[in-house]
Amino acid sequence: MRPEPLFPLFAPVTSLPGVGPRLAALVERVAGPRVVDLLWHLPVGIIDRRYAPRLAEVEIGRIATLTLRIDAHQPAEGRRPYRILCSDGSGSIALVFFHARRDQMERAYPTGSTRIVSGRVESFGDALQMPHPDRVAPPEDAASVQTVEPVHAMTAGLPPAVLRRAIAAAVERAPALPEWLDPAWKARQGWPDWRAALAAAHAPGGEADLLPTLPARARLAFDELLASQLALNLLRRRQRRVSGRPRVGDGSLQRLVLDALPFTLTRSQQRCLAEILADMATPTRMLRLLQGDVGSGKTIVALLAMLAVVESGGQAALMAPTDLLARQHLARLAPLARSAGLEVGFLSGRDKGKAREATLARLADGRLRLVVGTHALFQEDVQFQALGLAVIDEQHRFGVHQRLLLARKGDAVDVLVTTATPIPRTLLLTAYGDIDVSRIDEKPPGRRPVTTVVVPAERLDEVAGGVARALAAGAKVYWVCPLIEESEQLDLAAATERAAQLEKAFPGRVALIHGRMKGPERDAAMAGFAHGDIGVLVATTVIEVGVDVPEATVMVIEHAERFGLAQLHQLRGRIGRGERPSTCILLHTPPLGETARARLRIMRETEDGFRIAEEDLRLRGGGEVLGTRQSGLPDFRLADPAAHADLMEAARDDARLIVDRDPELRTERGQALRTLLYLFERDAAIRYVRSG
Repeated sequence: MRPEPLFPLFAPVTSLPGVGPRLAALVERVAGPRVVDLLWHLPVGIIDRRYAPRLAEVEIGRIATLTLRIDAHQPAEGRRPYRILCSDGSGSIALVFFHARRDQMERAYPTGSTRIVSGRVESFGDALQMPHPDRVAPPEDAASVQTVEPVHAMTAGLPPAVLRRAIAAAVERAPALPEWLDPAWKARQGWPDWRAALAAAHAPGGEADLLPTLPARARLAFDELLASQLALNLLRRRQRRVSGRPRVGDGSLQRLVLDALPFTLTRSQQRCLAEILADMATPTRMLRLLQGDVGSGKTIVALLAMLAVVESGGQAALMAPTDLLARQHLARLAPLARSAGLEVGFLSGRDKGKAREATLARLADGRLRLVVGTHALFQEDVQFQALGLAVIDEQHRFGVHQRLLLARKGDAVDVLVTTATPIPRTLLLTAYGDIDVSRIDEKPPGRRPVTTVVVPAERLDEVAGGVARALAAGAKVYWVCPLIEESEQLDLAAATERAAQLEKAFPGRVALIHGRMKGPERDAAMAGFAHGDIGVLVATTVIEVGVDVPEATVMVIEHAERFGLAQLHQLRGRIGRGERPSTCILLHTPPLGETARARLRIMRETEDGFRIAEEDLRLRGGGEVLGTRQSGLPDFRLADPAAHADLMEAARDDARLIVDRDPELRTERGQALRTLLYLFERDAAIRYVRSG
């Protein structure tokens, strides 16, 4: 049960004064549906109305709060706006209104009266004017106008003053709560109590008060990070207490596959495999992340782990996020598995009828030991005889819920998640605090470096000429079309148009691939590119992960400035897989913003995915790096993984210490930490405490 002091915070926003059903819908869109959501909606800027000069000294372009005598009204005529002429003894100014009604203006600004007026001062010819003042009040209310106003992220139709009043009421409603921070740590940081931090963060006195490192904001960020890390550690403790099953293979199948490989594993691959096999040999369930840069050889490490499970009498499944990627894994793994005398089954949403039923029957009775598929693997009708290992590829495309669903398909299933998206250390702590991490940090021998060049879009004809020369030399070319305002429809139009133009230049040698194509169409386009006469594959970002065509040596990315660093790196990883030198051409449209210029510079400087991931986090902030919505990543409201990296580590260490010393959260601080978990809606962790 949620603690009673928190009840007022989890009431709907309609319980706040001035927020009826219509405004509630707008407040929900910008912050959330409950009072607590407004507490986390911190100011993103300020308007300082304390500047109150005489008209003779006023600075043009600045927001000023003026004490004015209302001298005369000049109603609108034709296209001329409504003007109110004012003065203060040192000069004069006109208040300007478009589409104003005379009766309303005369009521608000009676001739001969004095008014406090606040807004931006402009010049019009030689005269001063203030278009549409933000605030107007009688002289006795000067103190309420001459303030610093917080500015919040907004949505159309919601008056800023309404949101400010609602947030102020929410802060007023926040109760004093028992302190959950370690007293010595809190004192060392110089942090206020929770309620005082909340009030200070919502009442900035200047630009400096918006910095994420300010004591009030840092305290609130740490609270959120601590709640997240504590929940992850409680989950981890519970998983460790759920007994697993030791799975130790004799190495016979692994040896057959290793002998069939045309290369030997790198030291990095060997180390990661040893860590995975050691995990599976223990009586606790494995939950491990295998990180490796594009082309570092994660798939073979995953296959060897799957074979170890088969050697010990179990079954293993590999799940990929798309049909295309799953089929690529099948194409890569099936020949290697055959060298060990094993067949690899396949399941996707596209499989129907007798073939699917036969695969299901062979999984259920254990005749099929290895299977590759999409999310179809965790549908209800899929039963395994003895699933021992679930390998989940490109983990950030799946939520935690899907990961758990597949793990429930067997008894004490070990889980290995893999990703070719290098994840910055701080985000690893955020998203995968419950997971052990293995990292392949060297590329297999033979992977050639890729030359990356940055070219302005007006040189498109030169690029097309380069593509013609590459095709004549027998190379294949990816041509990636831009993300335009995140619109799938516009992406598709751009890709279709570019494909048509290239088809005119290279008749019969161009194919188009995008996310809306039916599976068989897409497979045909890919097959034509990989093994047929297609020389140029025009694509949206559907080729970002996993597509493997060694003959492809050129990658053209249009509007490269619109892509994130990690995405550019993933796309570039599609080339440089064969014997020939490869080139990635980043086409951009000037002028470039500072962030876009930095991205393109980093792409030119390095191919190290881990450095690129850290830079991506620095440039974009944590939420965007992996695409929070799809990833099961916590969506932080107060913490910024880039700005608060040191607090992230401190929260992780504190959470581990808490769970070691007080795993049931029974001490005085433990009880306060339960309140913290409820406050940040990590309620599920409380169930782990209760159930042990």
